[in-house]
Parts: sequence; structure tokens; C-alpha cells
Amino acid sequence: MIQRFIELGEGYSDLYELLEIARNQSHRVRHLLILNTEKEGRKLSSFLVILEPTSVGSFQPLYICREGIAVTDQKSKRLLLFEALAEDLGKTIIMLDVKPSTFFGEKELYFQHLIGILRMNRYIPPLS
Repeated sequence: MIQRFIELGEGYSDLYELLEIARNQSHRVRHLLILNTEKEGRKLSSFLVILEPTSVGSFQPLYICREGIAVTDQKSKRLLLFEALAEDLGKTIIMLDVKPSTFFGEKELYFQHLIGILRMNRYIPPLS
């Protein structure tokens, strides 16, 4: 099985794309996650949609809007949209605290770290 992060951007249009992917592939949505971190003194969140593997090729996409959502005392519109998606799909949002991507020398190392966390918590299956 191939598990790969597909990174969208950090803006509103990217979040709208993430929501559309989840809605249009609702039968494949396995988990919705919010990854919280602190980067340069700011609290930020990444939104993640994990789909079921494809039937042909065993490819499991992990769509992410990385560290683009500021965490404040009030719920942001982005968070409200993600919560509405979870409600529409009948999913519970999983929250995890993770290291910031800047902790790693390369973005790919960060994604490998996240894959390890997701496998360890059984949100994605191990390689077989």
C-alpha cells in the first residue's frame, strides 16, 4: 500500500477544495483530523482528510491543509466549516498535538513523521 500526503495550500480556497474532496468522496472518508502545533510562537492547526485506499493500486491519499489555520479563543470560520463537514459525514474530528513542520529539515521528513503517528494510533493501516 502507498500512503501519501497530498498538500493543498493554506488559504480559504484550499480549505474549500479540501471540503469538496471530502464531500465528493464521502463514501471513502476514513477520518477527519485536526493537527495542532505551535510555530514561531503562534498556535496553528492543519486540517487532514484521510480517505480509504483505492481498490486498484492500494493508494491511500492523505489530503492536508498544513499549518494554515490560526488557533484563537473564538472558533474561526475555517474550523466551523470543518466541523460542519464532520457533522454532514457523521464523523468525529480527531485532534492531535504534533511538532511543527519546521522542526524537520525537510517537508517529506515531517510527512513521514506524521505517517508514523497515524499508523501507531491505527488511523491508517501499516504497510503489508
